[in-house]
Amino acid sequence: MKGGVIWMHHLGKLKHSCVKTWLQEICEKNGWEHKRSPIIWRELLDRGGKGLLLGGFNEFMEHIQQYYDVTSIMKTAEMLLIAKENLQTHIEIETEEEEQKSLINPLHIWINSASDHVCYHLIPLLTNGEIFGMDTEISLHLFDRSSCKEVLEGVVMETEDLASPVLRSVSLHIELDGAFLDGDVIILLDDVLQETIPTLEDCIRQVARQCEIYGPLIEKNAKSSVRIVVMGKTFANLKALMLMTHAPSLNPRNIVTLSTLLESEAKAMLARKLQMHPAGIKNLIVWGNVTGSSFIDLSKTELYRYDSAIWGPPSFFRPLLNVLFDRVWMRTEFLIALSSLTSWGTHCLGLAPAHTIATLLKSWYQDSPPGEIISLGVIGEGQFGLPEGIVYSMPVKFKNGNWIVCTELEISEKNQEYLQILAWDLIREKQVALGEVKELYPQRRELRKIYTDITEEEEEIIEPQDDIRLSSSGQILALESEDQAAAEETEESKSLEDENFDELTDEKFEEPADGLEI
Repeated sequence: MKGGVIWMHHLGKLKHSCVKTWLQEICEKNGWEHKRSPIIWRELLDRGGKGLLLGGFNEFMEHIQQYYDVTSIMKTAEMLLIAKENLQTHIEIETEEEEQKSLINPLHIWINSASDHVCYHLIPLLTNGEIFGMDTEISLHLFDRSSCKEVLEGVVMETEDLASPVLRSVSLHIELDGAFLDGDVIILLDDVLQETIPTLEDCIRQVARQCEIYGPLIEKNAKSSVRIVVMGKTFANLKALMLMTHAPSLNPRNIVTLSTLLESEAKAMLARKLQMHPAGIKNLIVWGNVTGSSFIDLSKTELYRYDSAIWGPPSFFRPLLNVLFDRVWMRTEFLIALSSLTSWGTHCLGLAPAHTIATLLKSWYQDSPPGEIISLGVIGEGQFGLPEGIVYSMPVKFKNGNWIVCTELEISEKNQEYLQILAWDLIREKQVALGEVKELYPQRRELRKIYTDITEEEEEIIEPQDDIRLSSSGQILALESEDQAAAEETEESKSLEDENFDELTDEKFEEPADGLEI
């Protein structure tokens, strides 16, 4: 290295404590021998100037003499004294800065698959101060594949342009090893699956493999109290469960999957039918598998500020099923439109999913509004007689930073039987993911048996104002179609599904007295 000059275009800042290690590494790399630290001459490096790596003090003085035509008259002893004072002052300033930085503890939020449209709409909601409060600074981490780096760079620039007072920093990440570091909140958006997956079972196994990677990584890098929101187009419940399985040290109650998107879409459909504002529809419940066989329960749904002959104060409400009697619309248009809306992966621009994530996080950190319940995919702990150890969508409230299942709600015996079958499907998904069984067998025969054991005469005597049930069978197939589309099942399997749908939708269905379920 003697007498050598190396152009350094990307020379990082070295701390005094790291100089010896750095010197040893760079000498070994280049075959140099140097006992003391070289001098790094920075010519306006922070303004785009080039950096020079010079051999030592003598080489530095030669460079100054040639470049500036200046010869130093300072003696060596005086130079050493000044260097000692400068080093001590630098260490004191650095220590003070580190102490000040330690007082700043931003909330680290990681967004996976950050090139997705959902992330683009979610960032302004996370940085406006309404979710975590204006006193909480946040540090955003956008994580995705290396092929999405250019997109992420654009998102980072636009996020900085927001000039949010609560945004401490925003960064992009494409390396898996450093993902989720110090994470307080992790939002897992749907990963892009392989273009061709022959069966649902293969899709399940791929989801399981993803979680085998993410689970230990989150467990290793994120904080032990990290809160994880899982959102996706395929097997969202299973993803949450597999993360719990592969990150056993994390609190399973801190891993949830969103049901509120389907809930919001159903509210919007009902609001258009009733010609009212969707915000006035409360306590609509989604049971079961968020991206599979779901069960939408309107028996507890309440209408606020509904324009009718009866009017009251803001707290006054009317039960939905005492207002909406159009059974034909429920059985046809509502089912078809809702199933098409739930396929947000194919046409959704991300606005509604982003809003549902923000609403969930606000409730999680600030508690649910009084009297309101929301649907959330959470780990089953035996509530409503459902099996433990599966992630199941059910009604919850948030209080003191924790979700609480609304176990006070009454479930009829017939509905309970239906919920158990939905649970069976989730158990079967779990078994396929863990390799305990090879094939997935949804229980459509049992579903058909439950909903077709009523005669035409019995159905005719049911009054319109009675609470209504529609068959889940046809709608289950529609809701499952998202998973089937992602997996691209064989033509034979698709034809069997079509036959089942036509056969089941021609049946007469029972209408119990505790709500409309889809």
